[in-house]
Amino acid sequence: MEDKLNDTIDSYSHGMKQKVVLISALAHDPKILIMDEPFVGLDPKAVFDIKEVLNEMIKDGKIVFYSTHILDVAEKLCSRVAIIKNGKLVKSGSMKEIKGDKSLENVFMELEENK
Repeated sequence: MEDKLNDTIDSYSHGMKQKVVLISALAHDPKILIMDEPFVGLDPKAVFDIKEVLNEMIKDGKIVFYSTHILDVAEKLCSRVAIIKNGKLVKSGSMKEIKGDKSLENVFMELEENK
């Protein structure tokens, strides 16, 4: 982003704006980070880099809340999960407890089918 430092933010692409938001959220080294769909609009390299930063934060004992509709990413990143449906918590626990031998996507689809 160094070559864009003198540009106004409104000239940035969606992905560049997302990077600015993430950088500003991480700049003060928070103990708790709450993110909603942080990877939307990012290129694969930026996604990889952010995942590395999040994993380092977790290793350092920090808390990361991550909200997403992309269940396979949640399955790879999260140690605990909560599934919310129509504003109500329907399932929560460790990733292993929630999904067992299934994928998180399969668990979610089963919940969806059992309305």
